[in-house]
Amino acid sequence: MLKSSEGKTFEIEEETARQCQTIAHMIEAECTDNVILVLKMTSEILEMVIEYCNKHHVDAANPCSDDDLEKWDKEFMEKDKSTIFALTNAANFLNNKSLLHLAGQTVADMIKGNTPKQMREFFNIENDLTPEEEAAIRRENKWAFE
Repeated sequence: MLKSSEGKTFEIEEETARQCQTIAHMIEAECTDNVILVLKMTSEILEMVIEYCNKHHVDAANPCSDDDLEKWDKEFMEKDKSTIFALTNAANFLNNKSLLHLAGQTVADMIKGNTPKQMREFFNIENDLTPEEEAAIRRENKWAFE
């Protein structure tokens, strides 16, 4: 059982949960009491992580072609920016490398081709450079702005 920050519990097969290395280590250390507290994420995000893990759990009863899984992953990541960031944080905290890779690639695809100004807006980063400092950086790193 996994318990979210709001206290909602989710039942998940141990084999499926072991895709998340953080949970796997807790199981191996026998520090779970059958309920693992995942207080760093909401029920909504935890439910999405479990959905992802269930889909990626490979066994004889759950065959899935690579093409089908790739299509499913693409549809799974069709979410708003804040949800994608929350899934990225969840994947990082739970040490689920495949979900972290998928979320990271999704963000990379979203910002591909953006200008520095667009990236600052996307990530909500304040531009603290003066126009002179920005011009100097552009001159020193001309190759990056071509």
